[in-house]
Amino acid sequence: MLVLGDPMFSDHYARLGDLAGRQRLPAMRFLRRAVPAGALMSYGLDLPDQRPRIAVYVDKILRGAKPADLPVEQPSRFSLVANLKTARELGITIAQVVLLQADEVIR
Repeated sequence: MLVLGDPMFSDHYARLGDLAGRQRLPAMRFLRRAVPAGALMSYGLDLPDQRPRIAVYVDKILRGAKPADLPVEQPSRFSLVANLKTARELGITIAQVVLLQADEVIR
């Protein structure tokens, strides 16, 4: 099950993790916080890495810049997190090459 980074899903990460677990579905999420809640993996932008960029935008807007005139920036860092506990529960083996590339592995 792939759950995208839509705000409609972000507040329900624990519930979606529970539903996926009961159905024995491996779930991949956009948000890192879903992985400790039972998702198999997450891959998405690194939110702490984005906070300074957000502050720059807020500063520009507070100083009078029009939001529509500000450029859209792509995230510069993405984070891969894997949950080996969930993998074991689902009978899934995550390839070693994936684990070596992960920013965090939850055991």
